[in-house]
Amino acid sequence: MNIIAVIPARMGSSRFPGKPMAKILGMPMIGHCYKRAELCELLDYVYVATCDQEIYNYIKSIEGNVVMTSDKHERACDRAAEAMIKIEEIHNIKTDILLMMQGDEPMVTPRIIESAIQPLLKYNDINISNLYREIKSVKEFEDPNEVKVIIDKMGNAIYFSREPIPSRKKGFSKVPMYKQICTIPFKRNYLLEFNKMNQTNLEIIESIDMNRIIENGGRIKMEYAEDESISVDTIDDLNRVITEMQNDILIKYYLNNEKE
Repeated sequence: MNIIAVIPARMGSSRFPGKPMAKILGMPMIGHCYKRAELCELLDYVYVATCDQEIYNYIKSIEGNVVMTSDKHERACDRAAEAMIKIEEIHNIKTDILLMMQGDEPMVTPRIIESAIQPLLKYNDINISNLYREIKSVKEFEDPNEVKVIIDKMGNAIYFSREPIPSRKKGFSKVPMYKQICTIPFKRNYLLEFNKMNQTNLEIIESIDMNRIIENGGRIKMEYAEDESISVDTIDDLNRVITEMQNDILIKYYLNNEKE
């Protein structure tokens, strides 16, 4: 079985331009994402997919795998699919599972990656899974940068939103508060099918492409992530990650004394 991780990355983030190359303990954020993914033994190949020469040159400089992709992509899934086809041609293989990772989650761990992939290995009828964790504060629950998810009794996603769901305004101070962790494995052909689907209303309204699957009657298996992963959307997030990673147990395996 061929399991490939692709990390889509571009410099033109509207909220945080140049984000992939922002330094964390002396290493660009995209470098942390790449090196930590390489620590997962389930993965056969790890690649960065980018349309920016600066990111391409950096990954090459650390002897990493990288492919150039179109600068026309608006969604990470499209960039990941283009990269997958190119990787298959490079290695003369066919992908079984494509793991789409985020270039702005530099604290990803091998255990997170393994948890995401396991449902696709265990169940033949699962085409995609997502990870989730509990939200620990009302501030985080109300943060539009955090994607919230409601989960049914069978462990499948009901809905994703940037709004605080379910509502706390009906007299319930305690509600299940869960956030999505964006380490998303697709079975190969399902990724290609997904990219052919038209965008849906709720996907556009929420700016969350997973809602496209739900609106089309698909199933997204949710798996709990044992490890915390912080998405870097702002400078404050970056500073938080820098502080958290001072004592991170994985950096000794790849950082090579590059601390600031």
